Amino acid sequence: MSLSEATWLDEEFIDLDWYARDLSGETFRGCTFREVDLTDSVSRGATFESCVFTNCRFNASTHRSSAFVACDFRRTSFFGATFDGCKLTGSTFVDCTLRPITVNGGHWRSVLMRGANLTKLDLDGIALQEADLSEADLSGASLRRADLTGVSLRNATLRATDLRGATLDGADLGTAELHGTRVDLSGAIVLAESRGAVVEP
Repeated sequence: MSLSEATWLDEEFIDLDWYARDLSGETFRGCTFREVDLTDSVSRGATFESCVFTNCRFNASTHRSSAFVACDFRRTSFFGATFDGCKLTGSTFVDCTLRPITVNGGHWRSVLMRGANLTKLDLDGIALQEADLSEADLSGASLRRADLTGVSLRNATLRATDLRGATLDGADLGTAELHGTRVDLSGAIVLAESRGAVVEP
């Protein structure tokens, strides 16, 4: 079986060196990864569904048009990783290193990044609908034209965060820390309403 045809179901991968491994086209469903080194790995069109990653390393890895759907990442490092047009819908990140990373578009709907350090990341244009970014630090991050519909930013830090052009409908911003946050007119209205203001024409 070639790597491009490989499908793995409910497998356990423990303490493995997958440095620079090409995961393109592979499918993993319900798999467990523990202490797996995926540094410099690459993927194009790979699928990870309902997988659990604990103490893994994706440092300097590159993923294009790949899917990490409903995955659970714990104490996993993504230092220097690139996600280009990837789908991470419903995935959870707990105590993970998420900066610096490069994100070019993609769908991150309903991800859970509660309390994550996302400072100074460029997250322009990504779909983050209904994501949980409560208590996350987004200081200096750019979310221009991102879809933040229904996103929870409760107690998040948005100091000098760029939200110009972002869709903020239904976003929970009521207790977010705002200082130097950059918004356009529509965003300013949403922020004012989140603070209890009544905006009238």
